[in-house]
Amino acid sequence: MMLCADFEDRLTDYLDGALPSEAQRECAEHVLRCPVCHDLLSEVRATVSACQASLVPVEPSAGFEAQVIQRTAPETAMTCEEFEEHLTDYLDGFLPAALYHRWERHAALCTHCTELPGAVVRSIGACYTALSEDLPMPAGLHARILEETIGTANAREVRASFSSRLIERLRALVDATVTPQFATVATMLLVAVLVGTTTISDDGSIGGMYRAGLRLAAQTYVRGATSASQSVALPAGIRRVAGEWAEVVAESTEGGVLREGGRKQSAGRESAADDAPSGTSNQGDNR
Repeated sequence: MMLCADFEDRLTDYLDGALPSEAQRECAEHVLRCPVCHDLLSEVRATVSACQASLVPVEPSAGFEAQVIQRTAPETAMTCEEFEEHLTDYLDGFLPAALYHRWERHAALCTHCTELPGAVVRSIGACYTALSEDLPMPAGLHARILEETIGTANAREVRASFSSRLIERLRALVDATVTPQFATVATMLLVAVLVGTTTISDDGSIGGMYRAGLRLAAQTYVRGATSASQSVALPAGIRRVAGEWAEVVAESTEGGVLREGGRKQSAGRESAADDAPSGTSNQGDNR
């Protein structure tokens, strides 16, 4: 036989079903026989049910977490200027995680910045809506534009002069014909300049290439003039003029090599002229 005191001691375990099967059966029999313990069991069950019904989880307010962090870590707070500066990146989803949470906390606490993102989004939507709509052209807009730009609403009355139209047609014809060829010629010139500055120029510049060209031309002229001055088939006067010009060109050209070569060739020309037969010379003079 279970006493009421024993039932009260085992009441919590009885409600939780934690008692052994024999003790659980004895508690159930005692409740059926004892009206006091029956009422006690009913009150305890009602109280437990009421407590379980009242334990509904309460969600904290939107700014609760932001307020706690602001009080505990004030150095992480964001100013309104920083909030507006990062607004575009926030809407585009480009904010880093740490900066994103700071931005969210400021939006939850600042009454001035809370409505700003929504207002910007609505403005962007209104702009897209306006751009997608085909607005009718105001009446007379075309005529007013012509009046302001060319002074008349009838565009046919404005016509360029004959010379201007002729120049435009010639220019179009020349551009269509010359432009492709000009590109090819320009490319060839660039290649020629690159090769010349690399192989001919002594210092790798265009000026060096020019000086090298002058030296080559002078050498060619000196050799030709020297050959002419040594030729027995030419009259003596032509040979003399050719020799003098060879000396002038050789001395006016940069570099001692050309001058030295011109002198040697001139000396050879004089010795050849001295050794030439008189009959041949007279024939040249008669010619």
